[in-house]
Amino acid sequence: MKTVLTLLVSLFFSAQAVSAIAVIVNKSSSAALDKEQISRIYLNLDKKLPDGKPIIPIAHSSSSALAGEFNQNVVGKSSSQYKAYWSKLIFTGKGTPPKEVDSDSDVIQLISNNPDLIGYIDKSSVTDSVKVIGEF
Repeated sequence: MKTVLTLLVSLFFSAQAVSAIAVIVNKSSSAALDKEQISRIYLNLDKKLPDGKPIIPIAHSSSSALAGEFNQNVVGKSSSQYKAYWSKLIFTGKGTPPKEVDSDSDVIQLISNNPDLIGYIDKSSVTDSVKVIGEF
């Protein structure tokens, strides 16, 4: 019984530690994307929105926990798989990885000043200077 209780408490607190991720764009953007479309942008498979406008992804530093959660939950790859994927694209000259930044505030600042960018932040960091197009 003690083991079961310990397990339940551990699961409760580990579930609480997972952040909600908000995918954001410039406030003026008309973008409406689903998880698959966002994944394709971060895998360099789509470089334009459905309306033909260019889209450029911004990512958190690859060593951040938020980047790991995003890669796993949205892109569908572990951090090491995502890094290997991009290493192959870079080596073959088929892509440039998303610019990496260190904080949610950096992502917000870049996106609020450029309508062609897409990024992700912790949901709790969302401000009214950007538009949320997805939560994961």
